[in-house]
Amino acid sequence: MTGQPPLIRLAGISKSFGDVHANRDITLDIEEGRILALLGENGAGKSTLMSILAGQLQPDSGTIFLQGSPIVLSTTDRAIGAGIGMVYQHFKLVEAMTVAENIQLGHAGGMWLSWPKIHEEVRDLAAQYGMKVDPAARIGSLSMGEKQQVEILKLLHRRSRILIFDEPTAVLTPHEAENLFATMKLMVGQGKAIVFISHKLEEVMAIADSIAILRRGEVVDRVAAAAVSSSAELAERMVGREVLLQVDRQPLEPRQIVLKAEQLDGAGLHAVDLELRQGEILGIVGVAGNGQKPLVEMICGLCPPPAGTIRLLGMEWRKFFADQQWDLALSYIPEDRQGLATCQGLDLLDNFLLTTRGGFVRGPWLQRALADEKAARLIRDFDIRPPNLQALAWQLSGGNLQKMVLAREFYRKPRLIVAEQPTQGLDIAATEDVWKLLLEAREQAGILLVTGDLAEAMALSDRIAVMFEGRIVATFSTDDGEYVARIPQMMAGLEPDV
Repeated sequence: MTGQPPLIRLAGISKSFGDVHANRDITLDIEEGRILALLGENGAGKSTLMSILAGQLQPDSGTIFLQGSPIVLSTTDRAIGAGIGMVYQHFKLVEAMTVAENIQLGHAGGMWLSWPKIHEEVRDLAAQYGMKVDPAARIGSLSMGEKQQVEILKLLHRRSRILIFDEPTAVLTPHEAENLFATMKLMVGQGKAIVFISHKLEEVMAIADSIAILRRGEVVDRVAAAAVSSSAELAERMVGREVLLQVDRQPLEPRQIVLKAEQLDGAGLHAVDLELRQGEILGIVGVAGNGQKPLVEMICGLCPPPAGTIRLLGMEWRKFFADQQWDLALSYIPEDRQGLATCQGLDLLDNFLLTTRGGFVRGPWLQRALADEKAARLIRDFDIRPPNLQALAWQLSGGNLQKMVLAREFYRKPRLIVAEQPTQGLDIAATEDVWKLLLEAREQAGILLVTGDLAEAMALSDRIAVMFEGRIVATFSTDDGEYVARIPQMMAGLEPDV
């Protein structure tokens, strides 16, 4: 209504971590019945700003107003009580608990809870928004995509008035993302306010009413979404230069076999065969939870194949992992960058040494000065922010943490790379850089690319393998137009029929 204050106003918000200024004097309005897209490169300060609004962090200066009245969001409980809910880019779930237990956490319910009734409520809520989630499933058994759905269900269950989505579609299929957008439109139709953080600019153009752009902790641009002509223009506004997100994938002659799996069975897989050669990228696509996770875990040595055989760089699985080299062998880039790829309480130098330590050992001594020199160069080359080797991993944004993992793994000069959602959470400029790095790496390596982004799979892959219910439905060249056109149907379990 005209003359009414915005639902939320952030006024003069600043936040620093040591010498790093995450937010600098930010003023921003969040209005009811509208979707505000918050954009910026990795490390621009988006997640920090929203964590302040959600009560997760406290600002160094500035004031938050709720419908015109100042409010202090000193805890997440205070923020929840004020009607503010957030789905974080890095999930806030208890792995040992069930889906229903995680959704119920923090809700008053008396001494006795009716779990059958709660399970029914969760099931109905999931069905209402097109999600397939088992309320009794333990979080630790779910794929990243399924965990994301649980986080969204937690938010929907709270009936918050101000909803913050931090990269909510990063692990969703296009169909799941469409369902989420339909839900968001229903929410704003009911007068709720939504803040949408995403690096997928096409999504921003499709869903946002207004856009605010952050650069190095400051708001540098505010614009109505309708006033932006294209995602390319939006990318240029965000980065300050033209970004096309295009790569020139020149075909290479595939050479020796670096990975061969035959008749893999068990742990959700059924008679899986695949072959990967040096000089090619094989893209694995499919809806999250259809066997990608156990396949990657077996190939990367996290668990043995219950049945079938795997050969890596010409060696049988057990022999390969019994005496694995630190370099010129296998590099694994997991999608779980916080829980598996890094140690959050260690600094960047020690995280660099997690998989490269063998290159800096001389007898009983670790050459930390040499490791420091190499890691510092990688931080500059990969534009990791803050450029400080003493910074702890948890202090980095999700995108910068991912760039740290990529820098470390490429430094090892692997001959086999398993890249699982490698650009998840990266801004458009960083994504372009990673795509170029992967294409360069295939000259010396075979790359198994596991991604939920079909555009990424098509841009990078020489061949595509579609997975459904633990099986590889079909494997084909990305030049085969008939098979490519049927990828969505194959992801849904329909036979290729071409």
